[in-house]
Formats: sequence, structure tokens, C-alpha cells
Amino acid sequence: MKLICLDAYLLTGIEQAVRDGVDVLSMSLGSGPDQFHRSGIAVASFSAVLKNIVPVACAMNEGPTPSVISNDAPWLLTVGASTTDRRIRATVKVGNMELDGESAYQPSSFNSSEMELVFPGARLVESDLKCQTLNNFNVTGKMVLCMADGISNTVTGERVKAAGGEAMVIINNKKHGFTTIADPHVLPASHISNADAKKIISYIKNNPDPKATIIFKGTQFAASPAPAIAFFSGRGPSLFNGGIIKPDIVAPGVNILAAWPTEFGPNPTGNKTSTFNFDSGTSMATPHIAGIVADLKKNHPDWSPAAIKSAIMTTAYVKDLDGHPIGDEAFMYKPASYFAMGAGHVDPDKANDPGLVYDIQPFDYIPYLCSMYPTHIVKAIVQQRWVDCGTIQRITPAELNYPSIGVTMPIKKGSAFVINRTLTNVGPAEVYDLRIKLPDGVDIRADTQNLSFSSMYEKQSFRLEFTSNGTAQPEQVSEGYLTWSSTNHVVRSPISVTYN
Repeated sequence: MKLICLDAYLLTGIEQAVRDGVDVLSMSLGSGPDQFHRSGIAVASFSAVLKNIVPVACAMNEGPTPSVISNDAPWLLTVGASTTDRRIRATVKVGNMELDGESAYQPSSFNSSEMELVFPGARLVESDLKCQTLNNFNVTGKMVLCMADGISNTVTGERVKAAGGEAMVIINNKKHGFTTIADPHVLPASHISNADAKKIISYIKNNPDPKATIIFKGTQFAASPAPAIAFFSGRGPSLFNGGIIKPDIVAPGVNILAAWPTEFGPNPTGNKTSTFNFDSGTSMATPHIAGIVADLKKNHPDWSPAAIKSAIMTTAYVKDLDGHPIGDEAFMYKPASYFAMGAGHVDPDKANDPGLVYDIQPFDYIPYLCSMYPTHIVKAIVQQRWVDCGTIQRITPAELNYPSIGVTMPIKKGSAFVINRTLTNVGPAEVYDLRIKLPDGVDIRADTQNLSFSSMYEKQSFRLEFTSNGTAQPEQVSEGYLTWSSTNHVVRSPISVTYN
């Protein structure tokens, strides 16, 4: 198989790390959605799981557009980005409104007196909206309203400052929703949500002499709602993995304080040894999960990569700190779908004691791959000469012993689909009871309502029959979940059903 240059380098680097004997691969990178055999990350990571190495990779940052998720192979632990309850507050005071935004630059010397507020993009010209050129506008000594343009907001600030602007407000468009970034700006600034952007634009339109200022409030905790899914976090459904829910998990990935190679901000000190910056992206969320994986490997050295993934997924939480469903910042905080948050938000403590796991041995992926590709491509992915899909009993993606359940079904009433799952006990002897929250449009019947485990590593299987009840619409996606609950543990699996 021919790999593009970038993927060839990725393949080489990952394979070298495998030879070096790493325990975890933390991969804050990707080359966009593609077939597995064209992904250096997917191919090299399969070699990694053969050596009991856990590959953790980011979902990339193309959200909220659906189906542009990267690193969607089932042997990868794919990570999306969530917010935390910390905000670096920079509040825009305009008229009688105070609109909370964020900025990492919090100058104590800033004169908080109101100044003239100008909006170059009032005529909705793209370049003016994003303050790409300010040659036709007098912004000297004024606060300038600029739309986030997908590049670093600090670059926009540099343009405003060069044109004589005194301060800046970065506003989100609809796509960016409620996600705000605490950037190290070169001038007083605040980044506000799309909802607040509409308020400030309305104020400008209805006031002949608009004025505003910024009040810097420093770091604040217990912000609500949190956690929530960042607008940029890569979303499923995957176009290439057969319907397996991706991402698998979400972790903090917005305004994360990270080591940085150079100084940022308006007041450099010449420090070249200990520089930091706030950064955002699924690349920030991925190391959080990689660190948790390393901890789990230390505590449970006999767990496989799939068992570790299962422990993280089945113990994730799906409600925010206020007890509401985790929201999506791209969609007005509506409950996030499984294709945005996967199994939910990681809970490190619970992942260390999951009770049960859905285990998968590396070669168990081959019948799944054979259902999608011919033999020569499967060989290219798994790098095993003995593979012959003509002699292997294939399984559908939904039949893979995965911690989440993604099923595609006809809408015709009575259409049925059967899957099996096997659970491995990694806790004490316990009895687990089944509960199913049905997705709309389908009935699910299990062959048992409880499983009794008497010893460590004992395995028990169960069977689920999905039957369309005729109420779904074509292309509808419905969500539910199942839990196996004992006295001490709750093992939760999201269920997504797509109808055709």
C-alpha cells in the first residue's frame, strides 16, 4: 500500500517508538479521515497493540462538522475535547450588559473607562468581519469588534494593534458557539460567545455612539455549565469504520496550560527555559487520557489495551457538574450526541475499578476487517502474512466486542439484528443486573437479565436482539444505553442506532 509522505513519516516514528518499548502512544496528530490502510497511524498502532501498547489518538479539530473525525480505527482510543469549570474572565461591559468572555492577557494597567466601539464587519464583508485588513477604518484608540476566523485570535489582535486599536473583542460565529479561548493577546481583549456576539452587534446597530470597556477578573472556578463539548472537537459518525461510535471518550481540551517552546504575550522577559501558554484542541485532551492509561497500566499490568479502553469508556460520566446532560457548545448546550462525546467524560478514579471489561485481543479485529476489505488490504493493515479472509468467519462492525454499541438497521417493522458481547470480570465476585434504555424506533431483547461472576477474569456472554418497531424515519439516529449494575459497580455502554 502506498502511503502519502506525511503518513509514511508517522508510520516510521510510531514503529520506532514501538521498538523502543514504550507502554503508551500519545498521538496528538492526524491526517484527516481516511481508509485504515491509508493511515500511517492506524497501521502502526495495530502493530502497537500486538505488543500490548495502548495507542491514544486525538479526534482532530474539524468539528462541529459531522463525519470528519480522524483516528477512528477501533484499536485506537480516540479522544475528543471538553471544557473545564475554569474561566480566565475578561468581561465586556457594553451599555447595561456585562458579557463574560476570556483572555489570558489581563493587564492591571488597562484604563477601564469606556471607549468608542467600532465594528468593521457591519456590512458583513468577510474580510472586514475578521479584521483581515483595517486600512479603510479608523480604529485608533478604539475597541474593535472582530470575528474569530479559524486562525489564532492573537494574530487578529496583532493586526488591530498595528492599526492603532486600543482593545479588541473577538466574537464567535454560529459554528463556534459558546467555546471561548483564553489567548495571550498583545492588547486588552476578550473572546465572547456567539450568543453574546449577537447582543453586542444589536447594541451597536441601535446606538449611534456605541462604547464599551473590558473588566479583567482573573481566574474563576466553578463556571457552569461544565464540562461541555468544545465546538471544534472531531465528530462522528465515521465514514470508514462501519458505524463504531467515535470518539470513544472526551477529556479536558480547552484552555489547557501547557509547556511552550517560546514566550507569548505582549511583555516578553527573555525566558527561554520555562515558558507556558494556554492551548486548546483535541491535542490537549489526548495527553490527559494517555496519562490515565499509563496509570492504569501501572495499577493493572495484566490488562490488555482493549481492557484499558473499556475501563475508561464504561465508567465515563454523561452529566455535567450541575447534574444536567453534558452539553455541546456548538449547539446551544443541547445534550451532546454520542458522536460528539463518545461514552462520555473520563473519570480516572472509576476507570481504575471498572468491575467488568469488554476485552478484545488484537487478532479479534481481523474478522471485523475482513468484513470491510479484501485480504490484501487486511494484510497491509495488520502486517500478518497468514491472513486469508476467504477462510475467516467475518463479523459486522456491530459484532465486535466493543464497549459501545453502534447498529445500522432498516426502518421496516420487524427487521431484526443480533449481536453478542462478552464481559470479563476484573473485580470481586458479584452479580450484575441489566438495564436497557431503549433508543427510539427499536426494541431490544436480551437473553439474560443478570450475570453472576464468581472469580477474577471469569467471562460471561450475553445476546441482544434488536427489532425495528416501525416508528423510525430514514437516516434517523437514536440513542440509548445499557448498564450492568452490581452493588459496587456500574458498567455503561452507549447504544446508537442508525436507520436506513
